[in-house]
Amino acid sequence: MARHRKQLSLLLMSFLCVSLAQSREHSNDLPQGGARYTTSPLVWYDARYLTVEGRAFTDTENFWERLPVRAKALVPPAVWGLSKHTAGICVRFRTDSTTITASWDGAVKLRMNHMALTGSAGLDLYRREGGQWRYVATGRPREEATTQVLVSSAPSGLHEYLLYLPLYHPVSDLKLGFAPEAKVLPGSQRPAQLSKPLVFYGTSITQGGCASRAGMCHTALLGRWLNRPVINLGFSGSGKGEREMAQLVAEIDASVFILEPLPNMTTDQVRERIPQWLEILRDRHPRTPIVLVANPLKKSEDEQNRTLAHIYKTARARGIRNLYFIPAEPQLAGSENGTVDGIHPTDLGFFRMACCYEKLLRRIIEE
Repeated sequence: MARHRKQLSLLLMSFLCVSLAQSREHSNDLPQGGARYTTSPLVWYDARYLTVEGRAFTDTENFWERLPVRAKALVPPAVWGLSKHTAGICVRFRTDSTTITASWDGAVKLRMNHMALTGSAGLDLYRREGGQWRYVATGRPREEATTQVLVSSAPSGLHEYLLYLPLYHPVSDLKLGFAPEAKVLPGSQRPAQLSKPLVFYGTSITQGGCASRAGMCHTALLGRWLNRPVINLGFSGSGKGEREMAQLVAEIDASVFILEPLPNMTTDQVRERIPQWLEILRDRHPRTPIVLVANPLKKSEDEQNRTLAHIYKTARARGIRNLYFIPAEPQLAGSENGTVDGIHPTDLGFFRMACCYEKLLRRIIEE
């Protein structure tokens, strides 16, 4: 009898060891510290615990925001309000799930008469195929919090995905649902030489108005094409080059700083503030490349663009290196006007801008 009890005990211990090993094996699929819960037929993951990019600051008021809490007392109220929008923030993850569902507080809070809600308030999903990011699905916003199937029949095997958050909308909660048996992992780790972000500062154009999807503005296109994380600090109507913003941007360890605020600035502001930005950025980042971008809505001979060109040439003559300039005309160049309203680019306009920027940025980051 004692022998049978001993055998039963050994069998039970063996079963517990196998179960524990299986549990540990499955837990390795979980993001570190990731919140996970099940509601049949899906397993849900809090997206914060996957690989999140596009957040330059961790000390934000809420997680899915672009400026730190301390900025509230420093920047204009309009900038602070727009910093709640999730422009440029994205989530990378790997999974072998054949289905992917997103749940987010996507109730539409802002409707614009010149921008698709899929871009201003929707999600935009891509899958890496053959080393390139390919469009997969759009999360369409609704009048209330949204739960939506993004993928219903993904190809078999482990794939990496990239999900952009809205360009002109706040998000306070984002969860992703997968098949219960699926592996879910953070995005692949970037090599050290590709880990520093491209940092954009500017206007509504920078923020992404008026792309039809969150991944179609030039900042996102360049991030995918150049395989770099992107920080989007575009503030609609409010990218006016304040000194306080320069000091905040200077806190970021960037691969390149791209400054494109001219459409929101007066010529006098350009003359006064852009040299301050160069001084502040160079003080904190002596070698990081800085790109000055002319106003694409005006010609090169316009006073504002001539002023920026003069600042660029003067700074170079004073010995400021790794400083570059993108003129106005090539940015939106083409036989058809690539804007919605003469100001804000369509997807075509953003594609042209990205093509224009790419030539210079690729040369800069590969030097």
